[in-house]
Amino acid sequence: MSSILESAKALQEELLQHRQKIHQNPELGMALPKTCEYVKNQLKEMGVDVTEYGNSAFSALIGDPSKGKVVLLRADMDALPIKEETDVPFASTNGCMHACGHDIHTTMLLGAAKVLKMRENELKGAVKLMFQPGEETLEGAKYMVAQGVLENPKVDAAMMIHVVTGIPLPSGYIIIPNAGASSAASDTFEIVVNGKGGHGAMPESSVDPLNIISHIHLSLQAIISREIPAAESAVVTVGVMQGGTTFNVIPDTASMKGTVRTFDEDTRIFIERRIGEIASGTAALFRATASTEYVKGCPSVVNDESLVHQMYQTIGNQFGKEFIVPMASAMPGGKMMGSEDFSFVTQKVPSVMIALSMGNSEEGYAYPMHHPKAKFDQKDIYKGAAIYAQFALDCLNQK
Repeated sequence: MSSILESAKALQEELLQHRQKIHQNPELGMALPKTCEYVKNQLKEMGVDVTEYGNSAFSALIGDPSKGKVVLLRADMDALPIKEETDVPFASTNGCMHACGHDIHTTMLLGAAKVLKMRENELKGAVKLMFQPGEETLEGAKYMVAQGVLENPKVDAAMMIHVVTGIPLPSGYIIIPNAGASSAASDTFEIVVNGKGGHGAMPESSVDPLNIISHIHLSLQAIISREIPAAESAVVTVGVMQGGTTFNVIPDTASMKGTVRTFDEDTRIFIERRIGEIASGTAALFRATASTEYVKGCPSVVNDESLVHQMYQTIGNQFGKEFIVPMASAMPGGKMMGSEDFSFVTQKVPSVMIALSMGNSEEGYAYPMHHPKAKFDQKDIYKGAAIYAQFALDCLNQK
């Protein structure tokens, strides 16, 4: 039988059709009826059974878990509420867009499913395929873990691929992380300041909440610059500041919303506490009150050391070591400040997340993910399918 890479490459045209079909019909969040129907129909044609979890979440199993370990391969399927501005002939026209490559992730996992199904009798265990909704809203993986995707049969190891575009790395190169955290935990906060409204010409009779949230905003920046060790990576960003309705009226209330990104759990807890203290303390200084709501989104993706080592072997044997780029060389600090809800899986089982480059500006792919003009180099889709399948086989073959 041909190699995994050869088998995947033979599926390239079929994979392009899958990708373009999914790309043309993007859906959001936890409701992906068209995408799910299409993917499940493809699996059915392969003779692969599906397990439903509700809310557009499902998995599929290939192989026999009684013969060995179970390896989980994950792909997310949801899109973003972005109006597409690319010139590709299969561009979306429904106001949403696969600007983060989830259509490609789904396609690559379908390719891996077909390759693995052809070798099902050879598998020393089983491969569970996790097709997930709601990654962009950071709720899909958490939901599927709660619904039992890591059980029945119990998963021993997990991995995922995320495609990237618009970075300096040429298409076809694979970014492998170091062991440990490689993506940031993502949290949100909202602060509401309650002051006393009044006439804009007589501020002395008011307690101006707009003035207060301005001071809070500036003080929050000092958490990173003065309270977090320089060697520790963390971000506090305010994205929304609201208050008032007209130019000459001081409002009663004003609010702000923001995001926090961290890698260390103690730092995460510290920043949560300090945001509340700074908000209430600053408001009290100006004779007002403030309430803070802090919502934890998802933790960091944590990569297992043995699986990182296995990934180096898998990629090196498939493509050659020259196509491997350590994350420390590809990204400042060897980590990405973006979040990924695969982290909920990594909390439960040994896991690894890698990235596959699909174009840089010199190749005509200048725009980054989440941009309305973002495009991906389709010629390497089969490589992702091959990596998924080969990594699963390599893990199952390890004693």
